[in-house]
Amino acid sequence: MGQIGIWQIVIVAVVVVLLFGRGKISELMGDVAKGITSFKKGLNEAEEDVSKTLDNEPGEKVVDSTTEKSKVS
Repeated sequence: MGQIGIWQIVIVAVVVVLLFGRGKISELMGDVAKGITSFKKGLNEAEEDVSKTLDNEPGEKVVDSTTEKSKVS
């Protein structure tokens, strides 16, 4: 009685499709895919920043142009 069978999964899937419709579900999956792509891009950018920091010589100062504000005299 505590196991989930194929028929329970089918019933839940049918109810979800009836409630939200196929268009809404496909739109939601598209948004999830965009979020995953953005997350992976952010991870790659972070790895590049770390590798740039590690590639610099010990006495060299690392300047991050995204956080440094320009000074106007």
